[in-house]
Amino acid sequence: MHIDTLKNLAIEALEELKARDITQLDVSKLTEVTDLMLIASGTSTRHVAALAQNLVEKAKAAGLHPRGVEGGENADWVLVDLGDIVVHIMLPEARALYDLERLWADLPNDAGAIGDALRQVEERASMS
Repeated sequence: MHIDTLKNLAIEALEELKARDITQLDVSKLTEVTDLMLIASGTSTRHVAALAQNLVEKAKAAGLHPRGVEGGENADWVLVDLGDIVVHIMLPEARALYDLERLWADLPNDAGAIGDALRQVEERASMS
């Protein structure tokens, strides 16, 4: 499935059950694990679980089998791995605590910069 189609499917599934503050992050240059992350908030643990379940059902109906779902019925954070897109559905408190938007924004945006940053960390460690 084309990534734009998959993104639209995920956003529509989240919006259908009134997810809040849906944000998308292009992480394709930062990691090989996924290309895009969607982050959304739910109003309660039940809402978070319902949003995740709706997303999984919509994905399956479109012929896509999620690679995994982490979290559960009483979780404040559920992750749905759709391959090219990973969806984080969180309570506002968990979202503020983990601040994934800032975490991913602060990473270097290309492989060369990541390698340079790792070398600098290694150099500092060897000097200690």
